[in-house]
Amino acid sequence: MKIKMAKNYGFCFGVKRAIQIAEKTKDSVTLGSLIHNPKEISRLQLKFGVKVEENTQAISNGQNVIIRTHGIPKTDLEYLRSQDIQITDATCPYVTKPQQIVESMSKEGYQIIIFGDKTHPEVKGVMSYSTTKPLVISSLEVLKKANVKKKVALVSQTTKQAQNLLQIASYLITHCYETRVFNTICNATFDNQESARELSKEVDIMIIIGGKTSSNTKQLLNIAQQNCPDSYLVEDENDLQHEWFLGKHLCGITAGASTPDWIIDKVKEKILSI
Repeated sequence: MKIKMAKNYGFCFGVKRAIQIAEKTKDSVTLGSLIHNPKEISRLQLKFGVKVEENTQAISNGQNVIIRTHGIPKTDLEYLRSQDIQITDATCPYVTKPQQIVESMSKEGYQIIIFGDKTHPEVKGVMSYSTTKPLVISSLEVLKKANVKKKVALVSQTTKQAQNLLQIASYLITHCYETRVFNTICNATFDNQESARELSKEVDIMIIIGGKTSSNTKQLLNIAQQNCPDSYLVEDENDLQHEWFLGKHLCGITAGASTPDWIIDKVKEKILSI
């Protein structure tokens, strides 16, 4: 069994920055999971005392709070600022960008359309910056059934696929009087996706490493499966199954933007031992 790594994979700028902040701000609290990787969250808690709190109201005065990479709703941020709480903002700059665009465009009277998952914390945060009710769509098919106004502004969840955003933008341009399109897909996400697409065309089996709740990791799996049906998502080496590798000769590996190197190395070692 030979292993070939994707050209681009693993930690992105925003995640690296957030991890560094958490390691320096010991015994702090993150509002929601800092990143979507439970193994790395456990490491931060055990080694640096970083705890996760889902409820904003449960955070007490005097605590050090780290804002997650995905950002938080505007009302939650305003509440924290009104209290005696030390805030460290680890929101990824690529997430801050659509927040600012949505706030500005909605104030100018544009209907806000967000291409993303309505239940994802990043999208929830972006939605909260719109001064009018935004339209969140998960696909072009959903958009076609929605009530779209003549003056719209389109942004995307940072981890979506560029070709899908392009399809949605093309539809809006041909159906609306005025369409403002903002490409808010993260560069690292785009590079990782393209690398996964290229590698999946070469290999017998593809392993994608990352949190199973991570949007960008699930996108990598979806892309890989289009070219390599034997593609699997694992959180760590314990998820690997021997039967996956029967009759395989070349294994491709990529990893989501929230996956640390220490997990990737353990997966590689386990595959080589099979």
